[in-house]
Amino acid sequence: LASRRRSFNLDVRAVRGLMTKNSRHGDKAAREGSAIDSFCAWDGESLVLNILGQPGAQRDAIGKVKGRQLKVSVTAAPVAGRATDHMVRFLAEEFGVTANDIRVVFGRFNVNKQLRIKSPKVLPSVIDKHVSPGR
Repeated sequence: LASRRRSFNLDVRAVRGLMTKNSRHGDKAAREGSAIDSFCAWDGESLVLNILGQPGAQRDAIGKVKGRQLKVSVTAAPVAGRATDHMVRFLAEEFGVTANDIRVVFGRFNVNKQLRIKSPKVLPSVIDKHVSPGR
């Protein structure tokens, strides 16, 4: 329980730090950690996704949209960011990019995440239905 509290506090501090940095460093930084109206949006060549992660699932899968988040299940356990690392590798395969093309904006140690995918080659059907590549 103490380790969960500690990782949650780190995430809260990271988000607060991101907010503070955003106000000081102009438009690009403000866009990177900002809220989006849907679970996904294009920012130039990058696709920004709000994710609701489910670690410890039976299989890796992209699920349904839940409000302003896309549910993504992964088999990895939620220990020291391993589930997020596993999710990034899984999503890289799904989007036809390398793991280095996906950046975790916030939520590395939390189920609520925002990811930026640089120039995705493939869009899974749930995402393709909601966005048109207006790049």
